[in-house]
Amino acid sequence: MFPGSRILLTGEQFAAIIEKREAGIRVVKFSDPEGLDGLGEMPLPPYIKAKLQDRERYQTVYSSVKGSAAAPTAGLHFTPELLDKLRHKGVNLAFVTLHIGLDTFQPVRAEDPSHHKIHTEFGQVDEETALLLIRTRKAGKRVIAVGTTSVRLIEAASQAGEVLPFCGQVGLFILPGYRFMTTDAIITNFHLPRSTLLMMLSAFVGREFLLDCYEKAKEKGYRFYSFGDAMLVK
Repeated sequence: MFPGSRILLTGEQFAAIIEKREAGIRVVKFSDPEGLDGLGEMPLPPYIKAKLQDRERYQTVYSSVKGSAAAPTAGLHFTPELLDKLRHKGVNLAFVTLHIGLDTFQPVRAEDPSHHKIHTEFGQVDEETALLLIRTRKAGKRVIAVGTTSVRLIEAASQAGEVLPFCGQVGLFILPGYRFMTTDAIITNFHLPRSTLLMMLSAFVGREFLLDCYEKAKEKGYRFYSFGDAMLVK
């Protein structure tokens, strides 16, 4: 189907294809976005075969704004009880808005990764969060980002030298050689080869060290993908 095509969903509800991108991805606009909750099923990665009985299982407990095309999987490990424990230990929690796009799953096909066209995602860092991150670093404490896409957002907001309020499309492609401005540690799931997310982690801790960690994770039977295990890299 091509731009201009319409797909009738139910009654007067329809989806219009407004743009066709590489790798067969089509950008769709819905006539009634608010009415979509009662239609269809939760979109899941193809390696998840079972149907989720509770769609909230594929969402973080702290989500509040609709718009993401996929769950920020590193955040799936956090429960309300765990967040309370962190607060009681004196850990400051800061939240950003991030609408993860489908392109985040696209592998890097270019032989030279620097030629890869990075996807963009909408993100927002409000003034309160930006100030908290600045104060944290000035106090000599660590900023620990949950998820590689969160890293992209706060690093994009830090390009002036410190974190500034940010609202817009994030197109920062982090490759080895990048100097991280704000992020001191990352909680992240295990990623696929040739992914931009794996390249970011290579930039953070070094490619050889990261691959060694992955080999040990495979030896011990760690789970990859969305509902997989997580690691802390610093």
